[in-house]
Amino acid sequence: MKPGDIIKLNILNTAPDGRGIGKIDQFVVFVIGACEGDLVLAKILTVHKTYATAAAVQVLAPSPFRQESFCRASSACGGCPLSHIQYEKQLAIKKQTVTDALARIGRFDLQTVEISDALGMDRPFCYRNKMVFPVGQAGGKAVGGFYAPKSHDIVPLDSCLAGEEAAMQALSCVVRFLNDESIPSFHEAKKCGTVRRVFVRTGFHTKALMVVISSFTERIRHLDRLVSALRETEFAGYCLKSVVLNVNQKINNLVLGDKNITLWGSDTIEDELMGLIFSISPHSFFQVNPVQTQVLYQTAMSLAELDSTKTVLDVYCGIGTISLCAAKLAKRVIGVEIVKEAVLDAGVNAERNNIKNAEFYCGAAEQIVPGLIGRDIRPDVVFLDPPRKGSDEKTLSAILSARPERIVYVSCNPATLARDAQYLADGGYRLTRAVPVDMFPHTAHVETVVLMSRVEK
Repeated sequence: MKPGDIIKLNILNTAPDGRGIGKIDQFVVFVIGACEGDLVLAKILTVHKTYATAAAVQVLAPSPFRQESFCRASSACGGCPLSHIQYEKQLAIKKQTVTDALARIGRFDLQTVEISDALGMDRPFCYRNKMVFPVGQAGGKAVGGFYAPKSHDIVPLDSCLAGEEAAMQALSCVVRFLNDESIPSFHEAKKCGTVRRVFVRTGFHTKALMVVISSFTERIRHLDRLVSALRETEFAGYCLKSVVLNVNQKINNLVLGDKNITLWGSDTIEDELMGLIFSISPHSFFQVNPVQTQVLYQTAMSLAELDSTKTVLDVYCGIGTISLCAAKLAKRVIGVEIVKEAVLDAGVNAERNNIKNAEFYCGAAEQIVPGLIGRDIRPDVVFLDPPRKGSDEKTLSAILSARPERIVYVSCNPATLARDAQYLADGGYRLTRAVPVDMFPHTAHVETVVLMSRVEK
């Protein structure tokens, strides 16, 4: 077998990243664009010692789970790798991803763990309240869209069913401005130009709209004309509240730089979640699917079983979304977050919602949490909502030393979730329940909430 070969494959399963899995004898082939139950012709892309990768070039016999993709750019864009699979099957795949991670990485006996079906959406479209569009050059003109898989080649887009139409309108307005004014967008290879990305936030309940222009330079010719064009645009269902210039002169993959300049309107927008109002800045971490975030947090609160006697520690608290939801039910809440701006936002959000029993500490979890425990703070419930890399042993060890009744872990990465859950299990906790929540329909990502209960000894 070598790259370029065309082979016939029965697709037996689905990998966590959405690729179909076929076998020749016992040699595994991961096939882009294939669906469990398909019979396909696949073109080999790469060959490795124990597996190969391929792309489906023809479906000879379609799977009963296959559907026609809803997006004409799906094969080039790669943003929705499960778009050719029926939604109910997508949910089953995501439950299996969580199940496999807990069994293989966490080494849990799944006979003792309740794993729920993945909680999906009634309408799994237009769900994102944050859209980030890279901007570049094609054919001598500015274009915006998404990167093609495993590249920085931009696939130009004029529509995307993952987000709201208003986000696409904002992108079109910025791209039109760049072309009308002959302003060069940022050129990655040459490290010159101006606009790098168009970053759009929308408020699901408030219908507020923020447009952030991420630029390599602080000065852009005729920027006032862009602001005027945005203000004159009638955004579908949304009202423009903020236009921000973000300056990012570092050569990296970070979406935003450190400096924000408000060009028009307010520095933040607001949205509602779980009956609370949150102030959201360009740098704020705020879950991108507002409908499923409600489901996620309701699930987390239910598993936590809070009451007015409980002290809560919320690690990786961001702008305080989980903290403030918990504060409505608990006696005291302590949030820990490394991003200074997020901690400031959390304090503003607590004041905005008249919540007086929540306090926030800024610093790395592995430094702050052991210090809090060392000061004899003993939480009854700990929430963990770390980034994709998961938590760390120093933080988890400090939590174990406090012996909380319950640990509710919210994860966007089943692999690091399983690893950390096993560490907690080795420290005297039992994994009792796992609930997958589909925050990102048509992608391979899955959010999971698990409950770790203290084992009495």
